[in-house]
Amino acid sequence: MSKHPKVSKRGAIPPFFVMEVMRAAAEREAAGLEVLHMEVGQPSTGAPKGVLDAAHRMLDADVLGYTGSLGIPALRSAIARWYRDRYKVDVPDRRVVVTTGSSGAFQLGFLAAFDPGDRVAMASPSYPAYRHTLTAIGVEPVELPTGPEHRFQPTIELLEKLDKPVQGLIVASPANPTGTMLSREELTELSAWCDANGVRLVSDEIYHGLTYGPEAVTAAEVSESALVVNSFSKYFSMTGWRLGWMIVPDDLIRSVECLAQNLFISAPSLSQAAAVAAFDCTEELDGHVARYARNRSILLEELPKAGFDKLAPADGAFYVYADVSAMTDDSEAFCKRILAETGIACTPGIDFDPARGHRFVRFSFAGSEETIAEAARRLIAWKR
Repeated sequence: MSKHPKVSKRGAIPPFFVMEVMRAAAEREAAGLEVLHMEVGQPSTGAPKGVLDAAHRMLDADVLGYTGSLGIPALRSAIARWYRDRYKVDVPDRRVVVTTGSSGAFQLGFLAAFDPGDRVAMASPSYPAYRHTLTAIGVEPVELPTGPEHRFQPTIELLEKLDKPVQGLIVASPANPTGTMLSREELTELSAWCDANGVRLVSDEIYHGLTYGPEAVTAAEVSESALVVNSFSKYFSMTGWRLGWMIVPDDLIRSVECLAQNLFISAPSLSQAAAVAAFDCTEELDGHVARYARNRSILLEELPKAGFDKLAPADGAFYVYADVSAMTDDSEAFCKRILAETGIACTPGIDFDPARGHRFVRFSFAGSEETIAEAARRLIAWKR
């Protein structure tokens, strides 16, 4: 009698529910029914014109191949200049690592910084792939239950209430799903706490550039030991190009390089070469941010009319996180009902907070102004 080969437990992690919602929305569209997409954090615009022009030139030259595992020198230098120009922070080229999206950056960073059995703290709610990636590599995610009183951000008080030490802390500012931000003072205090306690700070900065008031602060400004992650997907509107980067502290550079060589070889060469031009396209990109700001204003004004009146402060990113406990205690079923009855796709909070997310829903306002306005009208009519 034959024996079945084993299946690793690493894949026994929860699904990314937003992808499940996307699949349901695609099935609805395949049936000829309309969908207003508010489930996924993806700009409705494509890459900037300068990036497309550079990509066409590279394709015509047909010189694509593997690159160095840390990224092409021109792009690493361009990213370092971005930090000098935008944040007034001197980041040497050697500390810039180009990755296959921010997803690749988190995998490399987590593997380089943490060992199996380590514990890494993060706010709850937060981006689910933090928890799932850490779990898959044998690192324990430690969730800090945050709420409006914490602006849904980790605090030193919450960290000091933990019963066991942690080896890492993930912060995100602006955050997904809440859009809340850390001030320079708050980020500096968290960084100092990490340094005092031997904790590796990991700063998710992929929504930098998408702010509607205070400017986002980079952890590279307040800490030389922090691992900083960013991406071309959000502000730069290049999701499908699968390109991100890290600012890596000196003590992790060689580990990250060896891991990248073995796991990814290199980020896509076409994406890297074209992305050098992205930093010269800020006028076009800031036009997208202005649209997000208008969409945000529409939702903050109209959602309360539909009964969604408990909203997290949407200071950045392109999300509104709504407490729907007055309407449901099953956000997954609630989102399915909204899709079926209004054609609006939105994401249940269980993606971001397994313990309390059953009473929250996330709306993305990354789409067109027309889509957001129509969605608001439908939700108001649906509520009534």
